Amino acid sequence: MDAQQLATFEAVITEGSFDAAARALHVTPSAVSQRIKALEQAVGQVLVRRTKPAEPTEAGQALVRLSGQIALLEREALDAARGAPTGGGRTRISVVVNADSLLTWFLPALAALPAEPALSFDIHQDDQDHTADLLRSGTAMAAVTAQDVAVQGCRVEPLGSMRYRAVAAPGVFTDFATTPMILLNRKDRLQHRFMNDPAVTPPIHYVPASAAFEQAVRLGLGWGMLPEPTVTGDLVEIVPGRHLDVPLYWQYWRMESTVLAALTSAVKQAARTALR
Repeated sequence: MDAQQLATFEAVITEGSFDAAARALHVTPSAVSQRIKALEQAVGQVLVRRTKPAEPTEAGQALVRLSGQIALLEREALDAARGAPTGGGRTRISVVVNADSLLTWFLPALAALPAEPALSFDIHQDDQDHTADLLRSGTAMAAVTAQDVAVQGCRVEPLGSMRYRAVAAPGVFTDFATTPMILLNRKDRLQHRFMNDPAVTPPIHYVPASAAFEQAVRLGLGWGMLPEPTVTGDLVEIVPGRHLDVPLYWQYWRMESTVLAALTSAVKQAARTALR
């Protein structure tokens, strides 16, 4: 495969459109279109869905990780050959993290990374039971996930467990059947796991952001599972002494990259402090 065509493919998927990729690569949209057509002809498959945003087809997903790995290794090889960062822009790091880790401990890990090489973070958020899906598609090069089985082409390392407590504002909770339950989204199953009774179907509020989720609990809209460090103030445990521990893992591309190694070290250090 032609390296220029592969880099153009990565830009289209990363930037979300042919026009945005053209701006990022400082070429015309026509040049981008021609390179993608040539790559698709070489592979013999349609690789890009011309949607908004542009997405890889099933065949294209196989190339997303490859193109990202080549771009990362190329940048690091140039830096090593020249004895210093090239100064030709920032290295993009795409990671996917569950909402509560993003709210509590993950960002300090990024802040602890050295200033060189310059990095740009592309952070995706998803439920911890689904974050590894973006590794499979090649969209992310690393993930905080609840899945302990390594995605093909990735390494997996344990981080520790995040402890959750089921809480509500004073006087709100009566029983699981009638008190509204608050969920982040339809992937969020933590509350159901804690309740552990499929026959009970309580009213549900969906609040799709961690900070707003916590506020909804504090305002008395219903009960929900909060990370232990955020259980402060007058919140009360609806089942005193009972908690739910969710093991978390760090999965990342299996490749020799100084950037990924530094990121992994920083994430593991932050997790040792924040998780059980």
